[in-house]
Formats: sequence, structure tokens, C-alpha cells
Amino acid sequence: MVVLRLKRMGRRHRPFYRLNAMDKRAPRNGRVIEELGWFNPLELDESKQLNLKAERIKYWLSVGAQPSDTARTLIKRIGVDPTPGAKA
Repeated sequence: MVVLRLKRMGRRHRPFYRLNAMDKRAPRNGRVIEELGWFNPLELDESKQLNLKAERIKYWLSVGAQPSDTARTLIKRIGVDPTPGAKA
């Protein structure tokens, strides 16, 4: 099963995350199928805080990928419905 989840990057006390399509059995920072964007929670300007590929996220959701809880909230922020089987 494929899941959409965050991979932690950055250094200590400066988190930076990438949203990835990964196999459910892979570790958090393990092998990635496809990178779908990034999230910088420390960026003050909200327009620069999040950069996601909406079309690729819609594709992965359409083929049955399940987003994690955190990934679901980020996907909602760009205006994509993260519920399984939703039509965009």
C-alpha cells in the first residue's frame, strides 16, 4: 500500500519536511517512490511555507494512496480533497 507522508529533513531545532509517496512498510526517512513537495513550518510568510504538486497528489489519491493525518491537513491547505475516491 502507498501512503503520502512527511519525511523529516533539516537540522536540529530547524525542521523541514518533504511530502512523499512511500510504501507503507518503509521507515519514515526511507525509500521514496515520488517527492510531492515540501513544508517549512518555521517560515513566517505563509505563501512560502508550503509548496506541493497538486496534480501529482490528486493522481496518487486517485490510485488509492492514503495520506497520513498531518499530510491530510497540508493537502487540504492547497485545496485538494484528501478523502479516498473524491472527484476533483
